[in-house]
Amino acid sequence: MTTDTLQWTAVCAATDILPDTGVCALVDGVHVAIFSVGREQALYAIDNVDPKAGASVLSRGLVGSLGDRIVVASPLYKNHFDLRSGECLEAPEYSVRAHAVRVDEGRVLVALA
Repeated sequence: MTTDTLQWTAVCAATDILPDTGVCALVDGVHVAIFSVGREQALYAIDNVDPKAGASVLSRGLVGSLGDRIVVASPLYKNHFDLRSGECLEAPEYSVRAHAVRVDEGRVLVALA
């Protein structure tokens, strides 16, 4: 599916997300964590619910890197989630979905996977 055929939802202004932090948004009933990473403020979006805990907390996790992977550490169980793919590095069975994200006219837009 191309980005032209996705259903995009505006969630916030791009300036609302501080570098190396995340915010949570409700997109079509799904809790989504959106992260701005690095000087270039690259955007990533994954499910916000930590599958091990069942709590909507991933947007509050610490952003960092493990090797060449950009990750967020869950604030509850400290599992690391790859922001590009949603893969849980310690326990792949707890992986989450990654979503398309972009900026258009200063607004962050998310399309669910």
